[in-house]
Amino acid sequence: MPLIRHSSKALAVNPLKVSQPMGASLAFLGLAHALPLEHGAQGCTAFSKVFFTHHFHEPIPLQTTAMDHVVTVMGADDNVVQALSTVAERHSPVVVGLITTGLAETQGVDILNCVRAFRAARPEFDGMAVVPVNAPDTLGCLESGYALAVEAIITSLVPETGSGGRKRDRVNVLVPSMFTPGDVDTVKDWIVAFGLRACVLPDLADSMDGHLDATGYSDLTTGGIGRAEIVDMGEAVATLVIGPSMYRAADMLHARTGIPDYRFDSLMGLAQCDAFTQALVDISGHAVPRRIERARARLADAMVDCHFPLGGARIAVAADPDLLLAFTGYLSGLGAKIVTAVASAQAASLERVLADEVVIGDLADMEDSAAEHHAHLIVANSHATECAARLGLPLLRAGFPLHDLYGGHSRARIGYSGSRDTLFDLANLLVARRNEIAPFRSMYWQGTPRAQEVTAGIHTSPHY
Repeated sequence: MPLIRHSSKALAVNPLKVSQPMGASLAFLGLAHALPLEHGAQGCTAFSKVFFTHHFHEPIPLQTTAMDHVVTVMGADDNVVQALSTVAERHSPVVVGLITTGLAETQGVDILNCVRAFRAARPEFDGMAVVPVNAPDTLGCLESGYALAVEAIITSLVPETGSGGRKRDRVNVLVPSMFTPGDVDTVKDWIVAFGLRACVLPDLADSMDGHLDATGYSDLTTGGIGRAEIVDMGEAVATLVIGPSMYRAADMLHARTGIPDYRFDSLMGLAQCDAFTQALVDISGHAVPRRIERARARLADAMVDCHFPLGGARIAVAADPDLLLAFTGYLSGLGAKIVTAVASAQAASLERVLADEVVIGDLADMEDSAAEHHAHLIVANSHATECAARLGLPLLRAGFPLHDLYGGHSRARIGYSGSRDTLFDLANLLVARRNEIAPFRSMYWQGTPRAQEVTAGIHTSPHY
C-alpha cells in the first residue's frame, strides 16, 4: 500500500481537479432528453459550459438558477422553483438534474424541500423527473460529483423490484467518469459480441460522441439512456460495474433490485480485459467470439513488441483516483516504474495504487516530483502541457479536460484494442525522446548549418 499524503501547499498553484458540480452535470449529459440545472451563480455554470465545450467541441445543454448576492443572503428557494418552472415550460425535458454548487451549499439550501415546493406550485409538471444532487465544489472532484449524480439517478428513478433476471439478454453497466464516449462504445460492442444487450448508465456514447444531428441544435441532450430504460434496470440479469467510484452506486442498485454484479477497477490491460470477458462468458453462456480472441492476441503481441521502451521507464501520472488507479496498474504491468502519482482528491481506491507514494495535490506537485525523480514521461490532462514543456518531457493526454487534442474526447483507451493503442502511444512517445542520439562532431567541423548538410546529402553519422 502506498504512502498517501496531502500536499503541504496553502493553495493550488496549478489545479488538477475539476469541481463536483461539473462532474454531476457530466453524468446527466448521458441521459436522453435531459437538462442539467446547476443551483448557483451564473458564472459557475458558465465555467462548466466552457470546459465541456472545449473538451467535447459541441454545444452543451446546461442551465443555472442564477443566484445573486441578494438571494444568497435572503434565500434562493424561489429561484429554484422559478428555474424549474421555466425549464419545464420552454424545453419540456424528461429528466432535470438539479445540482447544488458551493455557493448554494454555503447558503444552506435544502434541495429536497425546493423540489417539494416546485411540485406543490406546479403540479402540471409532475411527469418531469427532477433528480436532486448535493455536490458542493468545496469537496471532492469531477469523479466524486459524477458518482453522486449516478447514485441520485438510481435512488430517484430505479424502483425497488423483485423481478431481477426477467430479461435474460440484458445487462446493466455502470461506467465511471474516466470513460470517454469511445470507451463506452467499446464496452457496448464487447457486450453485444456475446449476444447480450447493454443498458449503460450514463451513456455518453450516444449523446456526446460528436455526431451531427439532423434536427440541428437542441436545448436538451440528444441520445443517451432513456428514462424508461433506467426504470427497467431492475429486470436485467446482471450489472457490470467499472471503476471504484461506481461501487457505492452498485451497492444502491443491488439493494433496490437484488441483481448480482461484477466489479472491475478498470478495463485497461490484459488481466482486467480477461476478467471482463470471463464475466460475459459466465453471464451469457457463450464461448469467446473469434474477433475478441484475435484482439487479445494482438494486445499480447504488442506487449512483447513494446517491452524495451516501456521496461524500466519512469512515469509520472496525475489524474482523478479511478484513472490514476487504472493507469498505474496498467503501466506497472508493462514493466514501467511509477515515480510520481498525484490524485485530485481523496478516495479509498488510492490505497491500491501501484506507487510508493500518492500525493493528493495539483499539477505543480506533479511537476516538482517528476523533476526530482527524473521521469521520462507524463500522463495527465491538457492542463499539464506547460509542465511537460518546462520539463522537456512527452505528455500522454488522458482525463478531463482535453482541450488541445481533437478527437481526444472520443478516443478509446480500454479493452484489448484500446489498451493496445495506448501501449503504442506510450512506446512511441518514449522512443522519440530516449532513443535520439546527437550526431558526432569532429574537432575539425566548420559549423555547416543543418539545412546545408541535408541539401548537400552529407550524413551526420560519426566522421573524422
